[in-house]
Amino acid sequence: GSVENLLARTAELKGRLKESLETNRDIALLSKQLVTIMCDAPCPCDLDAMKLRPPNEEALKALFVEFEFNSIGRRLFGDDFKAGRGFESPVGSATPVEAAAVSAATPSEAGASTVSGGQADTALALTGEPVRRDAGLTLLADVPHDYRTLKTAAEISGLIQALQASEVICFKAETVGADVKEARLDGLAFSVKPHESFYVPLPANAEQAAERLEAFRPILESARIAKVGHNLKFDLTVLKWRGISVQGKLFDAMVAHSLIEPDQRHSLDYLAEVYLGYSPGKSVEAGQQEQLSLGDVASEKIAERAMEAADLALQLCAVLEPLLKEKGQERVFYEVESPLIPVLVDMEREGIRLDSAALAEFATQLSRQMSELEKSICQAAGREFNLNSPRQLGEVLFEVLKIGEKPKKTKTGQYATDEQTLMALAPENEVVQRLLEYRGASKLKSTYADALPLAIWPKTGRIHTTYNQVATTTGRLNSQNPNLQNIPIRTERGQEIRKAFVPRDTEHRLLSADYSQIELRIIAALSREAGLLEAFNTGVDVHTATAARVYGVALADVTSEMRRKAKMVNYGIAYGISAFGLAQRLNIPRKEGAEIIDQYFRQFSGIRQFMDGTIEFARKNGYVETVTGRRRYIRDINSSNATVRSSAERNAINAPIQGTAADMIKLAMIHIHAELNRRKLRTRMLLQVHDELVFDLFQPDEAEVLALVKEKMRNAIKLEVPIEVEAGVGQTWLEAH
Repeated sequence: GSVENLLARTAELKGRLKESLETNRDIALLSKQLVTIMCDAPCPCDLDAMKLRPPNEEALKALFVEFEFNSIGRRLFGDDFKAGRGFESPVGSATPVEAAAVSAATPSEAGASTVSGGQADTALALTGEPVRRDAGLTLLADVPHDYRTLKTAAEISGLIQALQASEVICFKAETVGADVKEARLDGLAFSVKPHESFYVPLPANAEQAAERLEAFRPILESARIAKVGHNLKFDLTVLKWRGISVQGKLFDAMVAHSLIEPDQRHSLDYLAEVYLGYSPGKSVEAGQQEQLSLGDVASEKIAERAMEAADLALQLCAVLEPLLKEKGQERVFYEVESPLIPVLVDMEREGIRLDSAALAEFATQLSRQMSELEKSICQAAGREFNLNSPRQLGEVLFEVLKIGEKPKKTKTGQYATDEQTLMALAPENEVVQRLLEYRGASKLKSTYADALPLAIWPKTGRIHTTYNQVATTTGRLNSQNPNLQNIPIRTERGQEIRKAFVPRDTEHRLLSADYSQIELRIIAALSREAGLLEAFNTGVDVHTATAARVYGVALADVTSEMRRKAKMVNYGIAYGISAFGLAQRLNIPRKEGAEIIDQYFRQFSGIRQFMDGTIEFARKNGYVETVTGRRRYIRDINSSNATVRSSAERNAINAPIQGTAADMIKLAMIHIHAELNRRKLRTRMLLQVHDELVFDLFQPDEAEVLALVKEKMRNAIKLEVPIEVEAGVGQTWLEAH
């Protein structure tokens, strides 16, 4: 096809698309001409003129100032660079970086690096000289460095001795492939001094590779030697799959930066450019899905990239450590995020068993239900059509069946058939209800019933998800490959998916432990609202208590409808629910929604004061904090755009609540994991899903483990309200939950 052919056949089109094309025929042809590359342009090719040369810094700075390119200006010319209007950032959001490199000790002197005591007991003594930031980005070839690949027994033995004498080492597991389960471990890179790095390749022979790796076990499993790196969870997981459990205090540059600048990128390339003024070789960070396959790259290049990555990670840790203190993030880093890394490593390695036969049977049931629904919808329409075609579906719903008085249309002129549009029409039309049911079944089948069995690792027969610590600004974990945090639970069909998750064997059952109303309890504690505190501390149903105060009735007179509306307000408050939003969710007039919210704030004035105070704090400081001190920077809190500012205000209110809940369950995970290991119990933590933890419970230990899990979850963070944990045990995840 071509633009010309399309314009010649506009008579076959309908609606706004046809009208737009016919009206703008000349513009369409001109647009094609503008984007068509001229292959015969008189453009002489001068290779010398294309060589990379140092920029004219004065001219470049002037250009950046003119166009207010603050971010790239700071990356090239340092953090003092300013480009005028718009540069000013909120207090505490972005401070100049005084970059430092690791102290220049030789491998034999590396023992001078120490793990200091107290809060400092967790901090690593990484100090050194400032890195120049005024010369643009440097490359590896521009920096004096000593990178060596060690192959002889004598060389490797010398490195091992030097590492054993160190108290802080940086290492990187270099793999061919990004999947930790099946990637080939090519070698290990180590660094204890800036610009000096060593690479130990592993032989192709499996037995010889295992023997060489075994030589480094005492170092990697030494609790005395602190380990630093970038994306350490990847490195630790690679080694975990090979039988090595890395021990010792951890400092991960990626995780540290996610606390210092939560909204920025955290890749090794980006951090090296911003904090070291250095442009690394491409794809040096481990485990990134976008990284190039190293299978066809020469072994020398693999080694160089690995050594460069270890060297840069070591330097970055020295830069980021003081920034953690400057930004008030030491507690979150050393008490929450760093200790969580080995917990996640163990959970990912453990995986969870899936009954694939049960899912296959469920997929068959879904296919049958979808076929029946499709048949009934087509019968109602009086014609066969493709339910998955938005165009055909729109024509059937709004032209054939005449559903709705003024149907919406998209920018392309087609009828809108998105879920929100159909949900609004569903109460009055059975065909739309069936269509939504069809879509729900289709999504369940493709996303879960068909896809989850494909994620089973053949060698273990289990699903091994990957947790990401740095993907959200609130501190929540996310899960991928596959995503197990969105497994549905509310519908009967969705529950069939959870039913397919089962314990490892007949000696185990699944244990599910879930925080009860945790975000609402956190709101009560942060706002110190007397009404909510009283409800939680006396054990009264909080939604019933809320309804009684909002509607001015006794607890005994609260109806189920009153409680339902109060519950929606209680949970909507943290997300800045509006009168319109409440009315839409409860299917009530907007005026009634506004009255409910107004009455809510009159009865619970402490919550309004908390919200207003949080917004004011964000305006003055540029950030908000959780109970543990985790910050979320609210960049647009003082925006002149009302829509943007309102969104920022909602984020400011929500972040301390969600973030505190995230920190609470992370601390619980750390404490439970440590205690299970200390007691040498056979129960294993498998999944974290929002406010829920799932375990493979060894049945003889049921009473002990239930008590342990509840105690650690309840006491992870002390609040002014009791923390309740609901726990259940069963033969499936559904039965346990």
